[in-house]
Amino acid sequence: MIGLPKTTEFNKKIPKQKFYENMNISPALKKIFVEQVKIIYWRNKIAASTTNLAPGTNVTELEVFEVRLNNPELDKSLLKQIDKEIPYHILFLLEYQGKYQAWIGYKEASNSTKNSFKVNGYYHTDWLEEDKLPLKLEGLNLDTVYENFVRQIAGDNLVKQTSDEDLKESIERDEKKKMLQKQIDKLQNEIRKEKQLNKQIELNMKLKELKRRLRILYEN
Repeated sequence: MIGLPKTTEFNKKIPKQKFYENMNISPALKKIFVEQVKIIYWRNKIAASTTNLAPGTNVTELEVFEVRLNNPELDKSLLKQIDKEIPYHILFLLEYQGKYQAWIGYKEASNSTKNSFKVNGYYHTDWLEEDKLPLKLEGLNLDTVYENFVRQIAGDNLVKQTSDEDLKESIERDEKKKMLQKQIDKLQNEIRKEKQLNKQIELNMKLKELKRRLRILYEN
């Protein structure tokens, strides 16, 4: 899929039961598997053994899973659970009625347990034809291939501010922007509801400061 080398093709159908029977999941998550997922294919295995790429320091393999859905919505907690259980980085391609979304999470090794990962926020594309997905295999090693997939899917959200900014720094800056925007939205809602003029003035001063901090994140 997505123009990857034939040497990476795996194309193994994995019954969804295999996932929820072999993972430590809650009844609620099992229900998501049953109701939202039709079938899962392990499409590609991107590794030093299947490509001419060098191994990465953090990324040893990158798996491509195609998840065919029963409806166009998928609870991302399901993707997060799969990511936590499988000790490799994963690119998810969600399929519904012939259209695709690419999803990928920022996944890094956890300090608590060997072969354990923590997954932060996810990025995804709109629903597109497969050949319109903004995905290209770019890089000389698996670390850079993974980073480029994340940046390609995230688009403008993870544009580098400096040439030497690494992926983790970009992710952290984007998380700060999201947090500030959430605070701004909440404060604007409070201002609309506030009847007292002095309280409105106080809230507007706080709003101005939050917007200033957000603007700095976009500029720097």
